[in-house]
Amino acid sequence: MNQQLLEFFTTLDRSFFIDSPYKEFSYLDAPLPIGYGQTISQQSLVLSMTDRLKLDKDCSVLEIGTGSGFQTVLLAEFSNKVFTIELIEELSISAKKRLDHLGYANIYYRIGDGSEGWPEMAPFDRIILTAAPTRMPNDIIDQLNFGGIMILPVGPHGNQQLKLISKDMQGSISEKFLTYVAFVDMKGKYCEKDSFV
Repeated sequence: MNQQLLEFFTTLDRSFFIDSPYKEFSYLDAPLPIGYGQTISQQSLVLSMTDRLKLDKDCSVLEIGTGSGFQTVLLAEFSNKVFTIELIEELSISAKKRLDHLGYANIYYRIGDGSEGWPEMAPFDRIILTAAPTRMPNDIIDQLNFGGIMILPVGPHGNQQLKLISKDMQGSISEKFLTYVAFVDMKGKYCEKDSFV
């Protein structure tokens, strides 16, 4: 575990990122509702996923699923630029207000369908998904830079796997299973009911 990341994480007040009646439960290591059918992920998983990305201050990061901004603040603290996409306008606006309040000026926001990534800003050194597509999102993987790392939940609801994707300097992709997880489903192209396959 990256010690700087761990130390910063322990200073974060998770309740700051929760506006719902569940604010009082923010200390629990569990996902909590934040409205609109979305959740803030459990703290230990957020920390683990961030650590797996091996962030550095030269990295550009694509985050799909801004949510409350809790994951976003970790990305912004340890990378150069963060490009974050959120489908639900209200959540994106709330997250931006929180992160602006904290003084982060290296975050770029987009409201819309994140299922195809942010191609005009690609390639990205790191990519993280906080919603689960039912199958591998190839359009997003294509936006990963050479030497890049991507972490994502993938699979149908009830059978999701957390996977680590690496792209070497020749462009070859490798995939590693990490654990089973339960995330909200991604909407758009890689959502099962909207799938083109």
